[in-house]
Amino acid sequence: MEYRPFPRPRLLAWLCLAGLALPATLVSQTSAPQSAAAQAGPGGPAEVRILARNQEKTKDRVFASGDVEVRYGEFLLFADRVEYNVETKDVLAEGNVVAQSGGEVMRAERALFNLETGRGTVEKVSGIIPPSLLFEAETLERRRADLYSLKKARVTACTQPNPRWSFGLSKANLKKDDYLEMWDAVIRVKNVPVFYLPYLRYPLKERATGFLLPRFGFSGPKGLAVSQSFYWAIAPNMDATVGADFYLSRGTGAGLEYRYVFPGGTKGDLNLYYFIYKRDAQGDKPGNSSIVRLNHTQALPLGFSLVANIDYQTSYSFLREFDNNFQRALVYNRTSQVYLSRSWRRFNLSARASSFETYFSQLGDSNVSTSLPQINFNVFKTKLFSPLYFSLSTSFNKWQYGWKSQYEAGTERRSTRFAVSPTLSLPFSSIPWLTANASVTANLVYYGQSFDPGTGGIVDEPLFTRNLVAGLEVVGPVFYRIFYGRDGAARLKNIVEPYVNYSYDSPVSQADRVVTSYGFFRYHLMSYGVTSRFLFKAGDRVVEVFSLGLGQTFYFSPGDGPLSLFPVDGKAPRFSEITGTLRFYPQAKFSLDASAAYNPYYRNLSSLRLSATAGSKAGGDFLTLSWFSSRNSWVTGIDPALIALYNRDQVGGFGGLRLPGLSLDVQLEADYNIKERRLLYTGAQLTYHYQCIDVLVDVRVFYFRDRPDTQVRFSLGLGTIGKTLDFLGGFGF
Repeated sequence: MEYRPFPRPRLLAWLCLAGLALPATLVSQTSAPQSAAAQAGPGGPAEVRILARNQEKTKDRVFASGDVEVRYGEFLLFADRVEYNVETKDVLAEGNVVAQSGGEVMRAERALFNLETGRGTVEKVSGIIPPSLLFEAETLERRRADLYSLKKARVTACTQPNPRWSFGLSKANLKKDDYLEMWDAVIRVKNVPVFYLPYLRYPLKERATGFLLPRFGFSGPKGLAVSQSFYWAIAPNMDATVGADFYLSRGTGAGLEYRYVFPGGTKGDLNLYYFIYKRDAQGDKPGNSSIVRLNHTQALPLGFSLVANIDYQTSYSFLREFDNNFQRALVYNRTSQVYLSRSWRRFNLSARASSFETYFSQLGDSNVSTSLPQINFNVFKTKLFSPLYFSLSTSFNKWQYGWKSQYEAGTERRSTRFAVSPTLSLPFSSIPWLTANASVTANLVYYGQSFDPGTGGIVDEPLFTRNLVAGLEVVGPVFYRIFYGRDGAARLKNIVEPYVNYSYDSPVSQADRVVTSYGFFRYHLMSYGVTSRFLFKAGDRVVEVFSLGLGQTFYFSPGDGPLSLFPVDGKAPRFSEITGTLRFYPQAKFSLDASAAYNPYYRNLSSLRLSATAGSKAGGDFLTLSWFSSRNSWVTGIDPALIALYNRDQVGGFGGLRLPGLSLDVQLEADYNIKERRLLYTGAQLTYHYQCIDVLVDVRVFYFRDRPDTQVRFSLGLGTIGKTLDFLGGFGF
């Protein structure tokens, strides 16, 4: 099959100057088909007008030649020769045929069609369909009002005189404003064949059903990789993408992404993935792996709302080997929960069923926590009489907690707990620079299970406890200072807010029999600290640009508090770690967040977190840096594998740069383990915008995998065809 060149630049320029377009009755892509009478407007049926150098008319025929011009409503036709049937309104046009109507242009050697129905056949045709679809074909046939058939055609969405890419095809179906369906499609870039597809559906709108462009790649452990997806625009409020990943050396995976939005606030997305391993050189075959991820929100009758979240995978080792999202590949969690809630003016009711699992590779075991169910009913602060307020918190929870190995041995912790906690509070705000709130809470708790004093095991013997909690929260005295600009207007305000919180938790009888996840503690303590804020006035807006906070807790009864598990020199610590936070937002495209904790007993930083962002990802130029360092200073003298669970020291960076002069977008990412002095992950993504072509090259190196994996992937973006979905992908924090 040979392709004639697209219309030369001179012809395209002439067509644009003349304002020509294809007839709406013939191949319109922008409006619904119209009858001849409708095209004529309020004046009645359209009149056919023929102008030519030579005309000859018989009983029912008009023969015209020499610079022929035919007008019919909005339709305009130019040709060397025209034969027109007055009775049937059939037109045969030959020689340098050019037609216009609406916003489309067609040039052909020969055309036979009906002016009233628009049906017909055009031969040796080329043209442009708005917004930017150029084509040429041996024949174009209108089969019905919105469907056309092309044979031996070439199509592109590039509007350059010499298109950068095009589809060559044996036949195609074109549906107005919807899609172009092609058989034996050859994708060419600068007339160079890139790859062949036996079938391709090219969308003519943003959301259109069809195949997405495939992605090709290679990595050492997985070999050659090919991914292909199909997008299904089910309805305006829902769509789905199905796809497959083929790894020559490892196996095949298939995925589904389904998204939906319904009136009333119901929405969600579902992601499914299943992978089948190949046998290795030794004949071994790992078990197949699957992933289920669901986020669902639904409005129910009577004002209730339902939220469901599932993040479950059958194999953590599969994620470590295949997940291209670095952050997700190293976090071994399984989550399943369903949350039902309803709020009134002064009440709130919620119920949750949940299961959380975290796998620790250093221990080869998982920590599992379940609640089946957890029910809460709360009464918000209600004024009894000035200034006394009443609130109520009630909960029911049937829970289990422990290591997976403990579940298998039947030794996990479990209990049924029902609690009622009424509170009386007395707020104070009469002094502008001081606020306070005093409260008293009664805790009435019923436990369905308890520890056996003799054996220490959990038995089905109920236990009832009660105690009082008295608290006092004070913020102030508050100090502030206003800074003025040269014009005398207030520009900056600094507010300093010291705070003190005191809580007395009365002793509980038989506390050693209470079943909890980590232990039962008594909180007789005082927390204190200070927060400093800087507010900047920009016009009529006041924004917080800087804040700094410091805080610490003192335990009056350290032997009963949570730090009693970590004695120092044989004694329970009275002071907690000193915590500090810093937030800096000088402008919209820059931010700095930092937090730290200092252990006064071991005199070291137990945690340090730093995150800084400049620019915006949407704008193309951005940089995000993060540094996270943590160690549990309280834990000493235990298995090094356990200490490794708490100690981390890692820095990461993610940045992008847009280079308009080079038509290039660059994104780079890296994560480095400072403690072990080794890279964990590096990635680079380059997108080259070559006019109507997007060329994407993605290179990633996963050093943390058992066998370091260097992965290179390549994909194209052509017009409205999207790239194949990366079910196991991700780039950036």
